[in-house]
Amino acid sequence: MSSFMQERAEEFSAWTDDLPKILLCGLARSGKSSIHKVVFHKMSPHETLFLENTPKPEVKTIANNKLIHFKICDFPGNHHFNEEYDTIFFSKCAVLIFVVDAQDEPYTDALNMAKDLIKRAHKVNPNVNFEVFIHKVDGDLFLSEEHKMDMQREIQAKLTEDLFELRVDAQPTFHSTTIYDHSVFEAFSKVVQKLIPQLSVLEALLDLLITNSRIEKAFLFDVVSKVYIASDSQPVDIQSYELCSDMIDVVIDISCIYGTVPEDSEAMAVDAKSSCVIQLNNGSLLYLREVDRFLALVCLIQEENFDRQHLIDYNIKLFKEALVQIFQNAPGAGQQSAGLRSQPSR
Repeated sequence: MSSFMQERAEEFSAWTDDLPKILLCGLARSGKSSIHKVVFHKMSPHETLFLENTPKPEVKTIANNKLIHFKICDFPGNHHFNEEYDTIFFSKCAVLIFVVDAQDEPYTDALNMAKDLIKRAHKVNPNVNFEVFIHKVDGDLFLSEEHKMDMQREIQAKLTEDLFELRVDAQPTFHSTTIYDHSVFEAFSKVVQKLIPQLSVLEALLDLLITNSRIEKAFLFDVVSKVYIASDSQPVDIQSYELCSDMIDVVIDISCIYGTVPEDSEAMAVDAKSSCVIQLNNGSLLYLREVDRFLALVCLIQEENFDRQHLIDYNIKLFKEALVQIFQNAPGAGQQSAGLRSQPSR
């Protein structure tokens, strides 16, 4: 077999399994590789300045815990999507993320490429979720939140109009992101949640947990990436998410200094006995508990409601048991939560 054919066969072999696929597409230097290396490979944002252009499609398997298991496929900006291979690329694609460089106005080339890929992917697989990351909203150009919103509305209106004219019944979701704050992690959290069939069950369990434990907000985090896999049904406040996300960094850093972590471990200082309480100066506190390998529950609680920690711990124990049922795909997963005990109201 020629080297070209062998390389082509290896490229296509990544698409033959049943793992959900996330495609990262966009023009060259739009920030695709930086996004997935910062989120999933713990690269420092400043290190991404030295990344070279991606020479060929890169496929990486992400399997951090029992809920996160998918492949992420990073395509070079100059990759030519040959239409004869559309079925191979798009038939098993769960999410197509198109990255637009917010600093590369007037966005004409990027939006033309986006609408073409969305049209072709939707034709092959109408179940594909389309996400547009309006990336690099940092620096002097985007000091004003109003300017960010205006720019996002402009891009959203243009792409939506183009798709309507092409009669493509696709509804992309738009996110403003940068690798220098939590925005890219929050955006990827919403992407990953679309790959989790048990999401509604997890949300219902978290709703029961916060109701019966008088918790303000609860997030289920993938410790490795700091992507939140689920939260309760209340709207996510970005500041609450940032606090909970930062708490994971604090726990890992302290555990690596004072704990016992094997040298070949990938971090992870969050084990079966991990827990942490951080008191805030506004009368609230953050409470972290490990619930499975590389899965952590992080809760925001009013200090006065933490007087019965044993009851909260008991409810979290039941939440962990319900998670085991979900992992095992047992019939009636989540029914264990009926045993949650409620705290008496004051």
